[in-house]
Amino acid sequence: MLNTCGVRVHVFLDATAGMVKNTSMNNTPSLSSSVTPMPCGAWPSPVTPDLVAGKTLSFSEVRAVENTVFWLERRPAESGRSVLMRWTQAEGTSEALEPDIDVATRVHEYGGGAYAVKSGCIAYSDKRTGMVWLRREAEISAVFMAGEVGLRFADLRFDVNSETVLAVREDHRDVGEAKTALVALHVQGNKAGIVLKVGADFYAAPAFSPDGEWLAWVEWDHPNMPWDATRLCLARVQRNASGEISGIKDARVLAGEQTSESLIEPRWTSDGKLLVLSDRAGSWTIWNVNWQENSPTLSRYPVPEGEVGQPAWVFGQSSYQLLKNEGCLVLAVTQGQATCWIKPDRTSEYRIFHAKPDQCPVSLADGRFAWLQAPPDALPSVVVGTPEKGAEVVLQRSSTEQLDVADISIPESIRFLVDGEDGLWGHAFFYPPTNRHASVPQGERPPMIVQVHGGPTARAQEGLSFKIQWWTSRGFAVLDVNYGGSTGFGRAWRNRLKGQWGVVDVADCLSACRAVVESGRVDPNRIAIRGSSAGGMTVLVALAVSDIFAAGVSLYGVTDLRALAQETHKFEARYLDGLIGPWPEAEALYLQRSPISVADQIRAPVLLLQGMDDKVVPPEQAYSMADALKAVGTPVTLREFEGEGHGFRKEATIRAACAEELAFYAKVFGFAAQG
Repeated sequence: MLNTCGVRVHVFLDATAGMVKNTSMNNTPSLSSSVTPMPCGAWPSPVTPDLVAGKTLSFSEVRAVENTVFWLERRPAESGRSVLMRWTQAEGTSEALEPDIDVATRVHEYGGGAYAVKSGCIAYSDKRTGMVWLRREAEISAVFMAGEVGLRFADLRFDVNSETVLAVREDHRDVGEAKTALVALHVQGNKAGIVLKVGADFYAAPAFSPDGEWLAWVEWDHPNMPWDATRLCLARVQRNASGEISGIKDARVLAGEQTSESLIEPRWTSDGKLLVLSDRAGSWTIWNVNWQENSPTLSRYPVPEGEVGQPAWVFGQSSYQLLKNEGCLVLAVTQGQATCWIKPDRTSEYRIFHAKPDQCPVSLADGRFAWLQAPPDALPSVVVGTPEKGAEVVLQRSSTEQLDVADISIPESIRFLVDGEDGLWGHAFFYPPTNRHASVPQGERPPMIVQVHGGPTARAQEGLSFKIQWWTSRGFAVLDVNYGGSTGFGRAWRNRLKGQWGVVDVADCLSACRAVVESGRVDPNRIAIRGSSAGGMTVLVALAVSDIFAAGVSLYGVTDLRALAQETHKFEARYLDGLIGPWPEAEALYLQRSPISVADQIRAPVLLLQGMDDKVVPPEQAYSMADALKAVGTPVTLREFEGEGHGFRKEATIRAACAEELAFYAKVFGFAAQG
C-alpha cells in the first residue's frame, strides 16, 4: 500500500515486541508551508456534508450486453432512489428507464439482482410496488410480468432462449414466515409466476446452461446461512410450444447434501461445463462440477492464491467471470486485500488485471471490460478499460466534486496477535489522519475511531469510504478491524465466531486497538468505537467490558438478542443459532450476551442512531438500550430517523447523522467541530 507520502509500506506486528511496525523508509509526511498544526477533530475538511450526503452517488450491479454497459445508481438527493443507467460509446450515459422508477427489491430485506439485461430487453423490479416489468428497446412502455401485494422478486435472470425471466420469489401474502420459491416469469403471465421449485427455505443464483436445456441453482435451509451450508442443484428445463419455460424435471442435488460446505455463484462455460465456488477445502475457490456423472464429484479449478467468494447478503454478486476460449477473471482476497486476476484463454497464465474493482469486471464484445472502480485514493466510478491499462473511459463518477489525493488517508494493512489464541494473527486497516492544510500539533497524538463492520461476515475493505475519510480528514485516525467472523480469510477464521458472537469479535477489536496504542501512533485517552448493525452490538459490549474507549456510537445496532431472535425477518430468523446457540434452548446465553444485559457496566457516553422503519433491527432495540443506559446514569443520546430502514439512504438523514456524530465526539473530546 502507499502511505500519505506515496511510499509503499507494509505494516505488521512484531511478535516479540508486541508493537505495530511500518516497514516504509520514511513515515513522516513532508509538510509544506501551508500546513498548520490544529486541534484534532477541528480540521477544516474537504469531505463536506454535501459531498457525503447529497452529491455522492452509490453504484452497484454493473452488467453488459455486447458493448452496452448498465449499472444501478443510488441517489441520496432523490430519497435513495436506485436508477438504472446505460452507456454506449456512441450515445454516452443516460437513464435506461422512465424517470420515476426505483429499481430495487426487498427480498431478504437486503435485495440485489433487481434487474437483468439481454439484447434488446431489460427486466426490472420496481421497489415501490414489488412488480417486475419488461422493457423492450423498440417499445415506449414497459409490459407487466409479475407482482401483487405481498410478493417480492429478486435475482432476475433471462432465459437464454426466450423472454422468460427466472427469479427468486418471496411470498408474504400469508400470515407467518415468508415462503420462498424459484419461479419463471412470462410477459402478461401469471401474477405470481410459474413455480419451478419449492421446499427449501431459500433459493439463489439460477444459472442456465448455454443451450438452455439445464438449470443450476443454489438452495439452503434454516438454521444455515449461505456461508454456512448450501446445496448446488440441477434440473432439466421444460418448455411450452412457444419455447417459454413451463417447468423443470429430474431435479437433483449435485453437491452439499452429504457435506457441510458453502456453495455459491454457479456459472456455465460456453461449452457446457459447470463451475461453482465452494469452501470445502478451507476457503472459497472455484471448482469444476462433474455434473454428468451418476454420483457427481468436484475437482479444483486453477486460480491464484486467495479467497474467491463473498458472503451472499445480497443477490447478484460476482467474484469470478468466465471468458471466451476458457478464460477466467477472478477477484481474490489475500490477507485482507483484493486483487483482480485474468487468464485470457485456456493456454494463458493468470496475470494482474490493473484495476480496483468492487465486484468482478464484466466483458464487452470489443474485448474491453466494465467495472465499478473502488480505489483507496479516489472516489468510486463506473469505468471501461483493459487489463493492461486499467480504467480508460469513465462512464460515471460518484461525484462531480473531487478530493485532492493529499486529503485522502491511504489504509495501511496491519497484523496483530489475537488475545488468548497462541500464534493467531488478526488483520485490520489503519488510516492515519490526513489533511493537506492541517497537522497534529507537536507533542500530541491524534484521537482514534475503531470501526466495526456489520454482518458480522462483512469485511473491512481498502476502497475509499466516506465513513472513514469523513473522520481522517478532520484529524482522527481510524482502525477498521477484520475480526473473527469476517470473510476473505477462509472458513476457519469465519467460524471463529460460531457460538462466540459478542466474545471473539469484541476481543479481536480490543487486541487490534491495544496493538496500535502500544505503537505510540494514537492518544490512548481519546479512542472511540463505532459500528452499524452487528457491529453496533460489538460496540456496546466492548464499552461494557473495557475502559479503553472514551465513547461509542451504535448505528441501528443489535441490543437484545432474545428480541432479535423473535422479531427479525426470515433471512436472519435462525442466524443466531450459529452465532449464539439454538433458540429458545439457549435463551440464558442470549440474555448473557445481549448489550442490554451489560448496560449497567457502560460508563462512556453513547450515541444511538436508528431508522424508524428498520425491519432487521427494529427500533424497539434502540429504545430499550437508551432506557437502560439512562437508568444507570450513563450519558446517552438517541436519534431517530423517519422513513429509514436498515442503513441510511436519504440525503437529509445522512447529513444529520454525520453532523450528530461529529458533534458527539466534539463534546467528548473537547474540540470545536467544523462543518
